[in-house]
Amino acid sequence: MKAVTVPEFGGPEVLRVAEVPTPSAGPGEVRVRVYAAGVQPADLAVREGWAPPGVAVEPPVVPGNEFAGVVDQVGPGGSGWKVGDEVLGFRLLRSHAEFVTVDGTQLAAKPSGMPWEQAGSLSASGQTAHTGLTALKVGKGDTVLVHGAAGGVGTVAVQLARAWGATVIGTASERNHDYLRELGAIPVVYGEGLVERVRAVAPQGVDAAFDAAGRGALEASVELVADRDRIATIADFATADRLGLRALRTERNAARLAELVGLWENGGLRLEIADTFPLGRAADAHRMVGTGHVRGKVVLVP
Repeated sequence: MKAVTVPEFGGPEVLRVAEVPTPSAGPGEVRVRVYAAGVQPADLAVREGWAPPGVAVEPPVVPGNEFAGVVDQVGPGGSGWKVGDEVLGFRLLRSHAEFVTVDGTQLAAKPSGMPWEQAGSLSASGQTAHTGLTALKVGKGDTVLVHGAAGGVGTVAVQLARAWGATVIGTASERNHDYLRELGAIPVVYGEGLVERVRAVAPQGVDAAFDAAGRGALEASVELVADRDRIATIADFATADRLGLRALRTERNAARLAELVGLWENGGLRLEIADTFPLGRAADAHRMVGTGHVRGKVVLVP
């Protein structure tokens, strides 16, 4: 099969599409023919040599942590899935390829009306947003500040917080402010003067802050949120450690993914696709994500 590979660590230019052995489904696993796979900042970090906790990453490695496609092989032992099922799911690495094998417990059924690009982009960002807001105990009556609100994680975080009854203030560049209003957030420009701008739109105060952007967001958050246990980041672990704040990693499971799919089915979750690229243009996809200014998600289409 064809797969995006990292033969050596480095910039986007190191990526190569190569022929690699097609995997077979093991016990409890299924093999999925991939129709779409989202590109995450974590994939760029892997390309540069970062390894997820507890995972050894050595070239050549195939990045990719989320996907959607059709089950084409079922391994022994039963997984609850059958050949022909349309699914979306997650696994650590190896998703930017024509086929991926995965434990059957890491999948959710794809709604028939969900476009493949959206299905392939939901799991990683969606579950990260869900993990973060759950950890911060976001709920009815809260005012929540979401940094990087127009990105892949931020887009879902805004809508989840709204669905859970919170008022949301979202930071983004001005070109994304109408987009955030459509999602139900109050937009503010990030950067110098952020604290004053947030206080102007939220005179009642801010109960929690979720940082999906970095870039000074945590320093501003500690001035706005009284309870430091309700400030968390997925983007700036060094500053979180320095300030004694929460640094979160996504906790993914099929139940969390199914909840997000259900929200989409009920019309409560909009998924924005900034662009799609074939595997052969994975380097362009990485460059686009690397700008840090993507609205929604970038997706590879094998």
